Amino acid sequence: MRFTPLCLALVFALGALPAAQAADSVPSTATIPAGATRIVSIEGITEYRLPNGLKVLLAPDASKPATTVNITYLVGSRMENYGETGMAHLLEHLLFKGTPAMPGKTLVEELSRRGMSFNGATSFDRTNYYETFAADDANLDWALRMEADRMVNSFIARKDLDTEFSVVRNEMEANENNPMTILTQKMASSAYQWHNYGKSPIGARSDVENVDIRRLQGFYHKYYQPDNAVLTVTGKFDEQKTLSAIVRYFGAIQPLLRLIEPSYTREPVQDGPRQVILERVGDTPIVAAMYHIAPGAHADAGYLGLLAQILGDEPNGRLYKALVEGKKAAAAGANLLNLKDPGSVYFLAVLNKQQSLPAARAALLATLEQIGKRPITEGELGRAKLAILNSYDKIMTDPTRFGIALSESIAKGDWRLFFWQRDVIEKATLADVNRVARQYLKESNRTLGEFQPTAKPDRADIPDTPDVTKSLENYKGRAPEASGEAFDASSANIEARTRRLTLANGMQLALLPKSTRGKTVRGDLVLHMGDEKSLFGRSQIAGVTAAMLLRGTESMTRSQIDDRLQALKASLSVGGGASAVNVHFETRREHLPELLTLINDILRRPTFPAAELSSLVTESLTGIDAARTEPQSLASQAMARHGNPYPRGDVRYAPTFDESAAELKSVKTGDLKAFHQRFYGTQNAQLSLVGDFDATAVEKQLRSLFGTWKAPASFTRIVQPFVPEKPDTLTLATPDKANAVWLASLAFPLRDSAADFPALLLATEILGGGSLKNRLIDRLRQKEGISYGAGASVSAASLDDNGGIEFYAIYAPQNRARLEAAVKEELERFVRDGVTDEELAAAKSSILKSRALARAQDGALASLLVSQLYLKRTMAFSEQREAQISAATRNEVNAAIRKYLVPASLVNIYAGDFAKASPAK
Repeated sequence: MRFTPLCLALVFALGALPAAQAADSVPSTATIPAGATRIVSIEGITEYRLPNGLKVLLAPDASKPATTVNITYLVGSRMENYGETGMAHLLEHLLFKGTPAMPGKTLVEELSRRGMSFNGATSFDRTNYYETFAADDANLDWALRMEADRMVNSFIARKDLDTEFSVVRNEMEANENNPMTILTQKMASSAYQWHNYGKSPIGARSDVENVDIRRLQGFYHKYYQPDNAVLTVTGKFDEQKTLSAIVRYFGAIQPLLRLIEPSYTREPVQDGPRQVILERVGDTPIVAAMYHIAPGAHADAGYLGLLAQILGDEPNGRLYKALVEGKKAAAAGANLLNLKDPGSVYFLAVLNKQQSLPAARAALLATLEQIGKRPITEGELGRAKLAILNSYDKIMTDPTRFGIALSESIAKGDWRLFFWQRDVIEKATLADVNRVARQYLKESNRTLGEFQPTAKPDRADIPDTPDVTKSLENYKGRAPEASGEAFDASSANIEARTRRLTLANGMQLALLPKSTRGKTVRGDLVLHMGDEKSLFGRSQIAGVTAAMLLRGTESMTRSQIDDRLQALKASLSVGGGASAVNVHFETRREHLPELLTLINDILRRPTFPAAELSSLVTESLTGIDAARTEPQSLASQAMARHGNPYPRGDVRYAPTFDESAAELKSVKTGDLKAFHQRFYGTQNAQLSLVGDFDATAVEKQLRSLFGTWKAPASFTRIVQPFVPEKPDTLTLATPDKANAVWLASLAFPLRDSAADFPALLLATEILGGGSLKNRLIDRLRQKEGISYGAGASVSAASLDDNGGIEFYAIYAPQNRARLEAAVKEELERFVRDGVTDEELAAAKSSILKSRALARAQDGALASLLVSQLYLKRTMAFSEQREAQISAATRNEVNAAIRKYLVPASLVNIYAGDFAKASPAK
């Protein structure tokens, strides 16, 4: 068996044409008829152009008593859109169904009566039709007239489509019977995730069977036009008479005014090996490897053709020797898909039932991907060149094959590529061939395919999409949920409806009962613990302790806890840092008592199972490893560490990834139990509930569950004082990352209760708030087009004089200089010119509406209430804050900008693959 097609229809197309070959090389002696323009002549072929855009290639050869007419349309499966797969191929069938001047039966009968050999073929980049016949002026005239007629007058009728379906289906079924064909299709689908080269030209059965005739007619009229076609005539004919006939028949066609969009989809570089396994009835296992290669118009495609010949030839190819002579396969070969866009080369081995698939796979991949260890030799290259160049000679001396073969070069962009490719192959060196072997035949660029025969394929049959209208015709649904009360979410009403109280041990409660849709209730619980001294060196243990709480108690396993939460229609999350544990929960009124009991059990009686700890540590270490190369993670860590004055062990210290990993690995179950025993209690806790619940009953239950629980260790808030930072710019390398990150910070002493904080809040909203409307996004996204997301936010502590503004943007690494310049310009303009009245009004509206929305959402309101308990604030503070925002003037906002926003004081961090990126033009 031979699978190497390289010595038959050899039509590689490579690179831009050298200037010398673009010039006329053979002067024409024929008189050119009006309506045709001579363009270029090369090696006996002359190109002409008609005013309607048709390209004509004439290659007369009086030594052969036969003539071939071949017309190539620049349309193939690459041009098909969603739902159109197989359309180009379907049209190929329908063009034999005739025109009004020559109905289908007449067309086929006439082709046969004239003794013509004829056919059509559809590929990825082109569709071509040809007729070969004994040289005869009448036959040639008829063939030209017929091709011109069916170019624009073919029926493309519903009745013909209906009858042709069964023919195309049968063609599909024939392919389905061939495991090698289907495996290749599946491999291409995996190798090409975006480009249409991943779809077979024959199309999807569902697309072909359901194609709309009007859509098919539109496809035909779009692509079957003279300005999208190349007509080739080869063999024995009179050049002047033929050109006159072409002008007469084709020149009368006026192309439609329409747009043929260029196909710009580029398959991304494959970034890791892929694998396809095909299981069907059969007897011969197959293993194959497919690799992306250069486009046909690139010199590398020629070198790869030589490489494929060296590897796939029988009996001298390396694959034949390693696999067939090595008794690991019954046959082996190669195939090169040399296309307009980057194509592929694939290699395969066919086994008998007794041969080992793993052994064949290992031998195949070793032969292909270890050429660096065993380079191609001069002898192998010489043999491959001789075989391919001999194939060229045979094609060029056979006008019939030559005319049809030119279609491939035409599809790649220019018929002259046929000759240029030959020259590239002839001049190829060992260095060229060994280089492309190393460059393309590598694991990360490979899609491996295996056909594993099975007597009984086990497949999942997926049902068709049902008729939804029919399915829901008599559907009534259930009774609607109770809608709940029309709640007034104003600060004053929330304050009036909220009951605040303190339990015997000091735990604080904020209860806001109200009727809700579905009787839902949300809650927040925060446990504060320890102090600066007692928590020193225990940050990691504190975090792991909190993370382990949902993984098992004295009475329930992790799985049982999850099942119980589902039964209670509840959601529960527990997390924490060094000095606090945060609990968020949601359920329905009838399940709240049981959920509170479950939360009490989780908080007070955890067991910290060793297996769960091991699993958590593994998950966390995996997360750390993933973060090590991510621009966002690296930049965030660098920002946290920049200017951090605290020693390792202090809860305010920012550890490195290595330090975090080492601490995680050292955590033991005993550490968690000891930490929990010493620091957990509710005497310094706050809990809020918002939603549908019985306040009296819940208060009683909370007193019982949490009212006496105290931690042995005392709690003292750890202060977070302002730490001045020096201006700085850091660049972090993140190789092989397509996206880059810019983070910047500006620190200053400020509390959220300061008189000018509302003005600064408004300024930051204008500068970088919102998602698609702020100064930074207007410049970086809307104007420059270099960032998908950019913004700024301001923060100010409630109990310490510690605030700052943080900036961010994502961008391509090559756009860094543009981003830096644009940000600098915008910040300077912001400080210099301040804000406009329109911007200020929009910012006020945005902030006030966002705060109103948060008050209307029970989860956000619960978080606000629990925070107010800790800060000893009420909704009056929120109301006052909103009044300050409403009253802020443009002068106050501009004053805040000039006081706090000092661009020269920024700490900038840029993380990305800047070494590989070249500046954007």
